[in-house]
Amino acid sequence: MTAASKAPLAEAPADLVDIADARDEDEAAEQLHKWGWTDGLPVVVPTPERVERMLACATRGPDAKLGPIAPRGAELTLRGLAANAVMAGCLPEYMPVLEAAIVAMQQPDFNLYGMQMTTHPCALMVTVQGPVAGELGIASGAGCMGAGFRANGTIGRAVRLVAMNIGGARPGEGEVAGDIDRATQGTPAKWSFCFAENQGDNPWPSFGTDLGFQPTDNLVTVAAVEGPHNINDHQSTTAENLLKTIAATMSTPGANTAYRGGDQYLVLGPEHAKVLSDDGLSRRDVQEYLHANARVDATRVGAEKLEEASLWGGYRLRLEEWGHRVPISRAPEDIRIIVAGGTGKHSAWMPTFGATWSQTVRLPRSAGDEFEVAPLNETASWPNDLES
Repeated sequence: MTAASKAPLAEAPADLVDIADARDEDEAAEQLHKWGWTDGLPVVVPTPERVERMLACATRGPDAKLGPIAPRGAELTLRGLAANAVMAGCLPEYMPVLEAAIVAMQQPDFNLYGMQMTTHPCALMVTVQGPVAGELGIASGAGCMGAGFRANGTIGRAVRLVAMNIGGARPGEGEVAGDIDRATQGTPAKWSFCFAENQGDNPWPSFGTDLGFQPTDNLVTVAAVEGPHNINDHQSTTAENLLKTIAATMSTPGANTAYRGGDQYLVLGPEHAKVLSDDGLSRRDVQEYLHANARVDATRVGAEKLEEASLWGGYRLRLEEWGHRVPISRAPEDIRIIVAGGTGKHSAWMPTFGATWSQTVRLPRSAGDEFEVAPLNETASWPNDLES
């Protein structure tokens, strides 16, 4: 086939890049929609010239194979990643961040297979840390999780397009190919969810230092999370009062993490982080308080749900030990804390799919260096059968 605009629907090419020589971009873009290779929004047609510009900024050769993307298991090539990046509207210099995100989501403990097929509304959250965030213009301040920032919007979108176009995670309820994403309602975060750590307003060392990395390292974290749950506290001036609000907000019977374990994310606004730091608390202190106090009283959970959850949540014999208060986390370090956002006393909590562990990947420090995956904390060995 020499032009996507000439191909009938039944003859959709096997590879996204096969449409790249389209002469009529408007018609080619419509074909991409008809073939189901978009996220429902308009896309940039991945012409050969655009794809080559993307490949020129990658860390690996243009023919590199990046491995299969679950659950369909189709092989992702660097060229395929570049094509999806073009479609999302990315700039070429975003490629190393996208490569790192792919490495992260392919780690076995991330459980991409289960995350892609679950009825839970989890999205791929991409968080960027280190100097590269500023260099690429990835927003970390006011409104960083929302609209208006090209890097945030297109990087998150490109990762999601890979999950859809290569992994096959398209919404639907049937058993046919393409009906793999079974989310009951989904979430707008599935279009794009990307932001950077606000290290300039962070009273603590950067997030990556807890994982053994240097403050100057460029890192990409990917997590399978729900959309942000707002935590509003404009009045608290002490850590004790503020943490009561945060813990109470997190103590929800509907969160998967209460039953499945895994990790979760608390993104503190700078003003909330300052209140905690000014009272002498470290990030670890905050984690320990929330682990001890963000708990769901068993009386708030229906008997049938509690019985079912205790079977696959790993705590059948621990309710008495916990005083019939189910912890939202299995260990303090499972509550990942990042500082991001701008002015205002708001923070955000993102529980995860539960049957997943987020992954952080360091970008190569120099030419010829490899991507490095952060080791999981010891609590990741807590018995938690990942969904398949």
